[in-house]
Amino acid sequence: MKIEIRGAEKLSFRERQVVTLKEMGCASDKVAKQLGLSVSTVATLYSRARAKGYEVVIVIPGHNLGLFGPDEEDENSAG
Repeated sequence: MKIEIRGAEKLSFRERQVVTLKEMGCASDKVAKQLGLSVSTVATLYSRARAKGYEVVIVIPGHNLGLFGPDEEDENSAG
């Protein structure tokens, strides 16, 4: 599984870090501790990022879902 943030070019480096961790389900206190920030700074960065607009896309290869074999998935994506 991969996470893709569309519109990330609109975000600052710190906003991207916060958005990535928050969208992966991390609580604000955990994000704050990992990045060495206060919880209120995390909230501010996340709020600013949301105001700028971005979209999170989760990419899950079909073979991980048991829908395609690895070779079959390549054929389906090529056509």
